Amino acid sequence: MSWVEDKVNNSPFLKAPRQAREQGVYPLFRPFETSGLHTTVNGKPITIFCSNDYLGLTNHPKVKEAAKAAVDRFACGMSSSRLQATATAHVEMEERLARWFGFEEALIFTTGYQAMVGTIMSLADQDTTLILDNLSHACILDGTFLAAGTPRQAPEVRFFNHNSSRSLERILKTRQRKNALVIFEGVYSLDGDMANIVEFVDVCERYEAVMLCDDAHGTGTLGKRGTGIIEHFGLEGRIPIVVSTFSKSFGAIGGLLLGSHGVVDLVKHTARSFMFSATLPVPVLAAASAVLDILESDGPALVEELHEKARYMRSRLTEIGFDLGISNTHIMPVMCRDFRKALFMHIALYENGVMMVPVVYPGVKEGEERLRLNITRGHTKQDMDKALDLLASYGEAFFVLSGEDLGPMESMQL
Repeated sequence: MSWVEDKVNNSPFLKAPRQAREQGVYPLFRPFETSGLHTTVNGKPITIFCSNDYLGLTNHPKVKEAAKAAVDRFACGMSSSRLQATATAHVEMEERLARWFGFEEALIFTTGYQAMVGTIMSLADQDTTLILDNLSHACILDGTFLAAGTPRQAPEVRFFNHNSSRSLERILKTRQRKNALVIFEGVYSLDGDMANIVEFVDVCERYEAVMLCDDAHGTGTLGKRGTGIIEHFGLEGRIPIVVSTFSKSFGAIGGLLLGSHGVVDLVKHTARSFMFSATLPVPVLAAASAVLDILESDGPALVEELHEKARYMRSRLTEIGFDLGISNTHIMPVMCRDFRKALFMHIALYENGVMMVPVVYPGVKEGEERLRLNITRGHTKQDMDKALDLLASYGEAFFVLSGEDLGPMESMQL
């Protein structure tokens, strides 16, 4: 047996998945038989409440027709990187996105993860302090650690307390490098809270720090037109760099960098995740372009409908007695605060045709286990009411409701 197999056999990260599989309650990688909020798994109808299709446009007829037409013209891929395989569709979409978001220029990556990693790697150097919210997404962490471990880059890395402008200011005062890049998220995908962005802008401007906002979950959901958290708080022109994605409200996949001509040009010519990765397929881009068409014409109505449904779901959840943590958006984690409770809540809901994936350690800290519940414009009132009835029943049965915490469910052994 090689050391690799020995490592696998003794990995602490595989203990819980193996136990869950043995008990028949493993919650991940369920194979959907169709795309969308309403699908089937092994022929069983399932309504998905952990989707990021926030505007419910993935299955819009215009979106699918646009992708089909692009296959006829551009096939399914361009067989190389953007350096030597850029289509007219890429250039046209980048120009449209820059105008819609209100930036000088845009750059499309193959994934949002690559966009963030590549941007950080291109901007960070020995004169830079990278300052991160301590609940930063994996793409921010990976880009930061790659930069820190790269010879001749080695930026200083500091973390500030989640959403704390006071903590951020302390770090800006005590940083050891002359330049500061402050990286945060517009909406945090696991906790569902918005960034304290107004205070961040004031602090960063006082200390001449550059801000980079990951607005993947704010795009399409915040601001009257859906352009994100900058529009929501009226901060246009005060945050110079934004990274977003097509894999949420745009119903496709792909990454997006927004910034000045100079920033985009630098990243375009230095980001390894851009230069050495295959071009985003044009049919996927065409689907995202069709979503942009819809947002340009009907964006305000779509965003308001999402907010109306989120308000309804939030009011009912809190009325029943659920702890939603620090959420203040359409992302509403149902806090279980125990591994077994989260897992068994998921299984009970799933057996009744509702999917809310449990998020447990190491995805969150021990004691912060929760079900992932995202409300989208595509959910009907019937969908929400069914989920609420099930949550109320099983929340009481498994002691998840506020005030009913009887400690870990020791009797339910995996």
